[in-house]
Amino acid sequence: MSESEQSFLNTYNAADYPIVLLSVDAVLLTYHEDRLKVLLVERASHPAIGCWALPGGFIDQRADNQLEDAAMRSLKNKTGVAPPYIEQLGAFGSADRDPRGWSTTVAYTALIPYAACAAHIDSVSDSQWFDVDRLKTLKLAFDHQRIIEAGIERFRQKALYSLVTARALAEPFTLYELRRVHELLIGKTIQRKSFLRRIESSGVLKETGETKVIDKGRPAMLYKTRPGIDDYRFVRNIDG
Repeated sequence: MSESEQSFLNTYNAADYPIVLLSVDAVLLTYHEDRLKVLLVERASHPAIGCWALPGGFIDQRADNQLEDAAMRSLKNKTGVAPPYIEQLGAFGSADRDPRGWSTTVAYTALIPYAACAAHIDSVSDSQWFDVDRLKTLKLAFDHQRIIEAGIERFRQKALYSLVTARALAEPFTLYELRRVHELLIGKTIQRKSFLRRIESSGVLKETGETKVIDKGRPAMLYKTRPGIDDYRFVRNIDG
């Protein structure tokens, strides 16, 4: 660092400039009870007290070295859920999204296996998984409906050409469960035989030798993922 730059920084005061609120939020999606679900927390303080919201919070400059650190910290503190990964979804900001002032949130998202959750701090009354189909009946805080829709659309697009859907399932799982995650994300029924052919040709799943009965039907084979599943791409989109 040059002497002139150091001199500038010594006199620079961030408080001399307008403050923009900066936070992180997380759209965690899972497959449970044959439904696609999103994790929400009930706000216990103003603003939007009593509304359901995405788990998130403001950046802590002392604790967070990266934006992702803030997202993971907020998730664990508020819900007890620690996802194995998160990916950045996008930034959402405006002068009117938060009554406290000009606000920007950096949203993260992930598909994860279903996990129990519980409220861990005073600013949260409750944390629950909600069917995404129920969201329009809930009173959601801020612009979180828009952010959730963006998260679902991200994975809808990925479900068309990849097996990212496996991330929503605890291993081992059945091909029926994997197909259902695809169907719920893309919003249409997928032919069973066509789906099986795609999975068999992919080579990214392996049989465990164990079975599971679904809906009192015949026992279904259980599978685990092989290394490289995250990089696998279908030759053509799954709805093609």
